[in-house]
Amino acid sequence: MNPDQFLSKISKQPLASAYLFLGQEGYQRKMCKEALLERALPGEARSSGLSHIDLENATLTEVLDDARSLSLFSSDRVVWAASAELALPRRLASAESEEGGASPASELAAYLKAPTPGTVLVFESSRYDFAGDDRPKLERVEKFFAAIPSVVEFRHFTPESSRFLAQTLAKKFSLKLAGAELVTLLEATAGDANRLESEIEKLSLFVGAARAVTTEDLRALVPNAAQTTIFALVNALARRDRPRALEALDILVRDGEYLPLALTFLSTQFRLALAVREQRITSVQQAQSLFQKMGVRMWRERAEQIVSTAGVFTAEHLGKAIALIYETDKKFREGYKDDRTTMETLVFGLTG
Repeated sequence: MNPDQFLSKISKQPLASAYLFLGQEGYQRKMCKEALLERALPGEARSSGLSHIDLENATLTEVLDDARSLSLFSSDRVVWAASAELALPRRLASAESEEGGASPASELAAYLKAPTPGTVLVFESSRYDFAGDDRPKLERVEKFFAAIPSVVEFRHFTPESSRFLAQTLAKKFSLKLAGAELVTLLEATAGDANRLESEIEKLSLFVGAARAVTTEDLRALVPNAAQTTIFALVNALARRDRPRALEALDILVRDGEYLPLALTFLSTQFRLALAVREQRITSVQQAQSLFQKMGVRMWRERAEQIVSTAGVFTAEHLGKAIALIYETDKKFREGYKDDRTTMETLVFGLTG
């Protein structure tokens, strides 16, 4: 089930004896944890009824022994077992362990046939993701804990859901966040929900509800918000507008931006734009579909930027830009002169 289904279920039905929390996304996992604890251990009951165990320092048998034990201070308990993936044996087990006893998985299954009344057991596995190389590892964790029927999957936010969350949080904190600034914030936080909440709360304290958030506010408070200036640099390079490009570079230097990192963003922008141009893509929807196939998470406004870059640069100019960026990166690695001079050389090369 997804987090919304979990929250709906525990608000209407009795709690299950055990849950398995899977996935790396932390924002919704925090919400679900808080909701479960509020339901199982309301008020002061949490202080005496909650046990935290990390399977990095304990065994599954010890977790189950804790769950079976009765508390003198609370009739209701929650046993929260973190790092659940560490309970797995190196080889996904046979029915018997090397000593001839029951395997950890069968011990868990035996406990769930007769769970301790009033005790909720939660296994939290947050090391692996649902995509890429982590997928088989996560499936192995799910197979090991197959005796637990209530599994909650915490998947990363999509670009669209990240945008919706940012708008929701801005409304919650009475923050006036317009479209361009919203895109900058999403770009700076990479759409990460925890970082979005943190930065929006910080902005609300700094800006207040009286005025709208500006680009200067973002640049002052939000790490990586300089990407807006970098995109202005890309636009100036596309127009071969050397004065504006050097002005954007000067802003990056004055703001203390790490120029090799800015170069990495430029490289990504040009490579993705070249991919869009080679595929003869002209619409944002087509671009998002292409990036999804490439495994690149991207929201609409970012795709618009790349399609725009592909539209104003020729394929030849993009190829030249990528070659010059490669040479510039080499100079950074070799410690050639100072970073600003190296970037200015790149600007002169692209606006010639």
